[in-house]
Amino acid sequence: MKTSKSSGFFKPFEGLKDLLESRSFPLKPESHPPPAQLSDSEPDPPNDQHLFDAAMADVKKIHRTNRIEKIPPPSGLCDEENGAEHETLEKLQNLVQYGHGFVVADTPEYIEGAGYMTHPELTRRLHRGDFSIQAHIDLHGLSVTDARANIETFLKEQILRGHTAVLIVHGRGLSSPAEPILKTKVNEWLTSGPWRKWVMAFASARLCDGGAGATYVLLRRRPLTKKSRRRPRRP
Repeated sequence: MKTSKSSGFFKPFEGLKDLLESRSFPLKPESHPPPAQLSDSEPDPPNDQHLFDAAMADVKKIHRTNRIEKIPPPSGLCDEENGAEHETLEKLQNLVQYGHGFVVADTPEYIEGAGYMTHPELTRRLHRGDFSIQAHIDLHGLSVTDARANIETFLKEQILRGHTAVLIVHGRGLSSPAEPILKTKVNEWLTSGPWRKWVMAFASARLCDGGAGATYVLLRRRPLTKKSRRRPRRP
């Protein structure tokens, strides 16, 4: 019985190495394709302009008679609109900076009053500033009691000096929970009590003098008496 060199294991590729060395098969080198070379004759890739031209190649121009033309405004209309806008802005600027265009008499805060035998036009003239203000008093920060005492002293001094047009600054009373206190009291003192016979007319001041927060007062040179009230009015 023939014995085997193996130790009992089947080895089919045991002699493969000797077979390859004896035959010496040459190995073919791996071939790689040559790098592609750019040719000067190849066209550039299409850009946005080329794509747009290609997309618009079949587009036909619309004839002028087949489209809606924008109708221009009439000649001079733009100038008129710009002029009106400029005028409006100018008025607004004057209102903010100088108070021009703001009429206190057109507001709910406006007050006025006229004494006995006083023409209503006198009150309007007083508000327009037709009378030169000869003295003024400021009641800001005063209590009602102190304000009344100061007004009485002030009016007495102006009557003795022969002044007839004065200004009382009392504030608008916007911080008051209800109605303006000092402003209401000034109106009350001018229309009742001992000063009623001395006051010819009063009206809210113009904006430059305090607006609704101040009152013009026109005083008489002589107090109004019962005898003068019975005097017939001239036609």
